[in-house]
Amino acid sequence: MESGAASPAREQRSLFGEILDWMLAPLLLLWPLSVALTWLVAQNIANRPFDRDLAEMARTVARQVEVLPPERGAADARRLTRLRLPDVAAEVLRADDADKVYFQVLGTRGEFVAGDRDLPVPDEATVPGQEMRYRDDEVHGDNVRVAYLWLPASGRAGESSTLVQVAETLEKRSQLATEIIMGVIVPQFVVLPLAVLLVWLALARGIRPLNELQQRIRRRESHDLSPLRERDVPEEVAPLVGAMNDLLARLDRSMSSQKHFLADAAHQLKTPLAGLRMQAELAQREIDAGQHEPQALKRSLQQIAHASQRAADMVNQLLAMARAEDKESARRPPQEVDLAALARETVRDFVPKAMDKRIDLGYEGPDEGRTLVLPEHGRLLGQPLLVRELIRNLVDNGLQYTPAGGTVTARVMADPFGQVLVLQVEDTGPGIAEAERALVLQPFYRALGSGVDGTGLGLAIVNEIVQQHGAELTIEDARPRSWAAAQGTGCGARFTVRFGLKTAAEAALLKTGLTDG
Repeated sequence: MESGAASPAREQRSLFGEILDWMLAPLLLLWPLSVALTWLVAQNIANRPFDRDLAEMARTVARQVEVLPPERGAADARRLTRLRLPDVAAEVLRADDADKVYFQVLGTRGEFVAGDRDLPVPDEATVPGQEMRYRDDEVHGDNVRVAYLWLPASGRAGESSTLVQVAETLEKRSQLATEIIMGVIVPQFVVLPLAVLLVWLALARGIRPLNELQQRIRRRESHDLSPLRERDVPEEVAPLVGAMNDLLARLDRSMSSQKHFLADAAHQLKTPLAGLRMQAELAQREIDAGQHEPQALKRSLQQIAHASQRAADMVNQLLAMARAEDKESARRPPQEVDLAALARETVRDFVPKAMDKRIDLGYEGPDEGRTLVLPEHGRLLGQPLLVRELIRNLVDNGLQYTPAGGTVTARVMADPFGQVLVLQVEDTGPGIAEAERALVLQPFYRALGSGVDGTGLGLAIVNEIVQQHGAELTIEDARPRSWAAAQGTGCGARFTVRFGLKTAAEAALLKTGLTDG
């Protein structure tokens, strides 16, 4: 269902821009992630060599730690811990141009032995075995990296391991990490624009065949409907070109059919128009010659009227053919069609013409006010205007080819087994030879030897309307040819149109446009 307000026009998308966005967006989104990962990796790489140096300093200090046995006769019998590190060595240990270095030694009972008292003690429990451990901490407001180890204890009650730890600020580490990041990121600032440029150029080159195809199509003449060469386009575009070629072929057939139709129409209109001109010139010459015989002028006027009527009939049939072939009308929502009512009205309209030709025109089917007994599939859906035109052309065709004293019958009946509604128009004319039954459905074709003055469009219009309604048209003899020959009459023709019916549910869906017929 369409809303009452007009929806805004959809903005036209650029295929080039959309592909470029999908290619560059991941690249631009992954680049910050790459920077973050590079920073983490650089931090890890920068920590490794400085951690090794820091661990080596801690082991150097640990080698200078000496745990003395308790003095004889001492009251507490504690083991003493001392550091054999000369002051000069301690100063060398602290000497660093970029970072501050701290060290600390705690005795077996946690007493301070040497180094910096402000260096924090690790929170975890004593881990003997001289296993080197690392942590990040803070000293005097500076972030430091600490390497520490616990020296083996004596095993006496109340004693723990000796703690040795060395700390260093992070200046050198930050500098190295920055250098690594800059060494990786700076080339990316050059590579990234270059990658974008290369993607742009590659994409432009990739869609160049589309531009060339566009130019080839634009350079074509309006009458050139020859197929495009599929080998000149990429494999991905070949299905599109194939669809275009199919459209061009159908358009070529349609235009050829239209040209043929217009040529035939012009040829058919030449005869009545030439008759009009000839009769008008003949009457004018008679008047100029001083001949004022009423009978001669009456004959000329009758011929003019007859020729004008033929031209009018031809124009009406051409308009009817155009309506039947109008695809827009075929796409309109179908309506319920009362076939019996249309047949009755059409027969009633042709009664004067049938009386003039002394033909018995009849109707067989439900009368007005009565409905036809239909099977379960009981809805005939279609375009009532076109169905009326179909019945009109069948009845008119029967009246055209039936001689005086003959009969034409329009019949409407239901087929409960085939679930169809049947329309029959039967006449007592000469009939149609089996070899010509397919030909008479073509525009401007008239049965040979009939001598009937017609347009040759009636049955073509019938066939077009039948196809649009998904119906079935059959042509057969009304009576056996052997019997007709023995009686000296025509075998007649019987036109049968079978319309498929829809259930009430299907009819409701079709009327709302939710399904196809």
